[in-house]
Amino acid sequence: MPAILLAGPTAEPLTLAEAKTYLRVGHEAEDALIASLITAARATVEALTRRVLIDQSWRLVRDAWPASGLIAVPVNPLREVIAARVIDAAGREAEVPLGAFTADTSRLPGVVRVERGAVPAPGRPIAGIALDVIAGHGPTADHVPSPLVEAVRVVLAHFYEHRDVPGPGAAFPARLDALVVPYRVTRL
Repeated sequence: MPAILLAGPTAEPLTLAEAKTYLRVGHEAEDALIASLITAARATVEALTRRVLIDQSWRLVRDAWPASGLIAVPVNPLREVIAARVIDAAGREAEVPLGAFTADTSRLPGVVRVERGAVPAPGRPIAGIALDVIAGHGPTADHVPSPLVEAVRVVLAHFYEHRDVPGPGAAFPARLDALVVPYRVTRL
């Protein structure tokens, strides 16, 4: 089941000023580079943990409703279902009432329970269902667990210090694993 990013986070786990302080950079010549490295560091931590740090909206595309009534969400932590549509054979979308879904946010990976009798069958055999969800720890960096923010700092510093070093010399520091392993979401 593919997950398509609809809207990324509105903020990063670190501000430019926080990143520059952490990197001990006192000039503005590399602000654009550091800003892009913050985004890359966040994305790296998200990939290592299989979590999104700050709220993002995603679309899950399915061919059919699952027989079990359970949809495992590939982006975590799941916060809520915000929209659902089925697509007919002509390509027209029909809204499905959100009351037909329950987001089980206590699990990792998150699960959406589908009320079997309350959802119409899609008319299109491929990609006939679109389910929009919000995933993340919250809307701001304050909601992100502090070890994951520290992991973003570690990756940021590593990227900044090793931007010209290819190969094994550019391996992440061992301390990164200690920060991300407790937060890694296992795959189903």
